[in-house]
Amino acid sequence: MLSLFRRFARDAGGATAIEYGLIAFLIAIAAVFSLRFVGGRVANTMTLVSNALG
Repeated sequence: MLSLFRRFARDAGGATAIEYGLIAFLIAIAAVFSLRFVGGRVANTMTLVSNALG
């Protein structure tokens, strides 16, 4: 039992996968919020251009 615990403590593969997953999650959240902000501004700009042309 003790050797199983030692082997588990030395294994860092699972921790690395979790870290990569958290980084990907944070990047996705940042992308969603920034695209929502930029998308709203682009929509407003397109509305202004449409109103000016028509």
